[in-house]
Amino acid sequence: MEKPELTKEIAIEILHKNMQNTNLRRHCYAVGKALATYFDYYKSENRETGNLTKGQWEITGILHDADWELTANQPEKHTILTMDWLKYYETPQEMLNVFRSHNNKTTHLREPETLLEWTLECCDELTGFIVAVTLVRPERKLEFVTVESVLKKFKQKEFARQVDREQILQCESKLNIPAEKFIEVTLRAMQEDSELLGL
Repeated sequence: MEKPELTKEIAIEILHKNMQNTNLRRHCYAVGKALATYFDYYKSENRETGNLTKGQWEITGILHDADWELTANQPEKHTILTMDWLKYYETPQEMLNVFRSHNNKTTHLREPETLLEWTLECCDELTGFIVAVTLVRPERKLEFVTVESVLKKFKQKEFARQVDREQILQCESKLNIPAEKFIEVTLRAMQEDSELLGL
């Protein structure tokens, strides 16, 4: 029996079925939007993006933390549960590899290797940091956040101290993108869908 294609609509359905927290859902939307924007950015730079489409990059972002709530007390199962759900859909191996590498520090399934895997690794924490910067502004709106304001907060170690800044800064060595540019592209992606993100 032929498996149905994993579409964006199905990805959102999977996310909503398994994640009830609105802010966590918005985080997944943000990462999805960022990855889709990076797909275009890499194409404009004539960089090799692999065999996945722009839509599949976004789907990967939407689903990267889909099992987060259900595995909160069993971190070693994070992403593994999601991969179990995806067995029922036509899911490219290249996408499955991203989930295998996403929680690698705990599962040790796969080291990040591809452009997509490293982009997720770096922008995952950054989207959360940008939300934190937005929420301390009086307007609490993404449109008022600038690259400069993000960089300023980035240097303040006490601000959003739970965010792994080193993970974000890997964009320079692993993706060959300066931190300032990486923040700019991620912020723009989030600003373009600020309504969806509630900001």
